[in-house]
Amino acid sequence: MQTTWLDKYFKGDRTIWVIVFILSIFSLLAVYSSTGTLAYKYQKGNTEYYLFKHLIVLGLGLAIMYGAHRIKYTFYSKVSTVALIFTVPLLLMTLMLGTNLNEASRWLTLPGTNITFQTSDFAKLALVMYVARILSKRQEEEMTFRSIFVPLLLPVMIVCGLILPANFSTAAVLFISCMFLMLIGRVKVKYISYMFGIGILCFGMYVAYAYATGNTGRIKTWISRVERFQNPETEDNYQSDQAKIAIASGGLVGKFPGNSTQRNFLPHPYSDFIYAIIIEEYGFVGGVLMLFLYVLLFYRVIRFIHHSPMAFGTLLSVGCVFILTFQAMINMAVAVGIFPVTGQPLPLVSMGGTSIWFTSLGIGIILSVSSQVEKEKKEGGAELAKS
Repeated sequence: MQTTWLDKYFKGDRTIWVIVFILSIFSLLAVYSSTGTLAYKYQKGNTEYYLFKHLIVLGLGLAIMYGAHRIKYTFYSKVSTVALIFTVPLLLMTLMLGTNLNEASRWLTLPGTNITFQTSDFAKLALVMYVARILSKRQEEEMTFRSIFVPLLLPVMIVCGLILPANFSTAAVLFISCMFLMLIGRVKVKYISYMFGIGILCFGMYVAYAYATGNTGRIKTWISRVERFQNPETEDNYQSDQAKIAIASGGLVGKFPGNSTQRNFLPHPYSDFIYAIIIEEYGFVGGVLMLFLYVLLFYRVIRFIHHSPMAFGTLLSVGCVFILTFQAMINMAVAVGIFPVTGQPLPLVSMGGTSIWFTSLGIGIILSVSSQVEKEKKEGGAELAKS
């Protein structure tokens, strides 16, 4: 079979590359359309400013993805422990010294620059790599609760606990993703149930301590969001109401790119509620296509790991794709009003820096595993042909 330049330079599952390309196009169009108000507020009406800024961010993300997919996946096992060790002080620094916005310290501002770095994005990938490594090394032995408590549960609890005060939704997504990864990694269901119980207990202790000390931080915000979700008829549901108006006005095929009106009223139409803008401009068809792309991405990963004999590669791919698609489903569920407001961006589509870059790195890792699976399949086929 003749090798093309695409096979030479773009390895791994070709469908995943196509999905990334389509999501990037959607992202450019939606961000350009939804940042008009932001441009008039901060850039004197220069609407191209955010377009080119986002184009650069996406370009760097694609470069990171390309570089990551050219590295053999086993490299990520070697660096996972070091990455996790760096994660803890980074998260501590963010809590104590991070840029505070809406009572949440989620970003570190790099000294001497105006560049912000969301440490939880790094923490998510580092923890998934670490959990995949530990699980892969224990596949040949019987796992007891005692044997996995220190190497698995404690790191998960520490990292998620450090993310929790500023970003409950990210901590919850990461915790559930790690539990799912343990389930795939042959940890007994009863042990995972124990871990869930411990996690809920620790969360309850945190809330009790926060109220006892009077330092409730974001807790009241979490409660108010759940209350507003349970009582959608109240006047405080401004974000959800505007998102519903955008979705309702989209119809079947939408108002077409650039014709959104709710972008002028909806808070964060370029990030948290970008899916509502996509449905307004591209209609029901565009919304379903977006959902289909994330489901297809998950399916393609599950499909190729069926042929993978590599424990770490399998677990790493599943962890990366699960956390990505889970986050996407939450973002879309919030936009259509079937989940409380969380502030989770739509992966590879919402405007952002570190979110896009670490998502790109995660997809690059998936492609690295995919390319190794394809390589071993070809080598296996060649051996069979010789015999």
